[in-house]
Amino acid sequence: MPTPDAAGRPQRTPRPTVTLEVQAVEWLSPHMVRLVLGGPGFANFVDNNHTDKYVKLQFPEQDVTRTYTVRYVDRDAQQLAIDFVVHGDQGVAGPWAAGARPGDTISLKGPGGGYSPDPAADWHLLVGDASALPAIGAALAALPPDARGVAHLLVEDDAEVLALSAPTGVQLHWAFHSPAGSAPSLLAEAITDGPWLPGRVQVFAHGERESMKAVRAVLKQRSIPREDLSLSGYWAFGRSEDRFQAEKREPIGQIPQ
Repeated sequence: MPTPDAAGRPQRTPRPTVTLEVQAVEWLSPHMVRLVLGGPGFANFVDNNHTDKYVKLQFPEQDVTRTYTVRYVDRDAQQLAIDFVVHGDQGVAGPWAAGARPGDTISLKGPGGGYSPDPAADWHLLVGDASALPAIGAALAALPPDARGVAHLLVEDDAEVLALSAPTGVQLHWAFHSPAGSAPSLLAEAITDGPWLPGRVQVFAHGERESMKAVRAVLKQRSIPREDLSLSGYWAFGRSEDRFQAEKREPIGQIPQ
């Protein structure tokens, strides 16, 4: 149980910094690379058992941290995997991952997160672009075999389509547009034009910020309870990571609830 602070509020137990070694590198598509991380430091990794588990990767050379989703944790193999979107030399984490080799090391803190598919939901709606594919892929893999749902996934072209494992009752709909994030209405339109199943829906929608604003507007018409909705912006088209993070405190960075 968390220890309360002086005001009686519960304090979160700080997660340790974990240093892991790159053990395998796998290109999933032309713009997505998976790093399998492990080594002795894995013993210090404390899982939170959510499918949307994110860690803070530390890049001391640039004095920055970047947030990434853990695609899976394999306790038996003492490994975890992180998928990176790579666009040439843009950014910090992507170029590092593209050049990573077995034996390289990376430090991280976490994981945080709070979403996992609710087995009591009648169906699941999963929405996102390439940045959300790791979390959506993890959620799809965690669904029970009889789960029903719809996933709307936006990538640049068909070469970026991933072979995601999903129950037969979950429909995967892929949409394409390049450059990513330059058509923020596409995912919202996909939800409007696509199937809407009966019963209680649990929603996971994450991706480019303006796209998520449009998705939120569509979902608001469905009166989905807040506890059944996980929605946020992972990045913003035309913004650097640092600018995007700063704008979270400004009106432009807020997604209406």
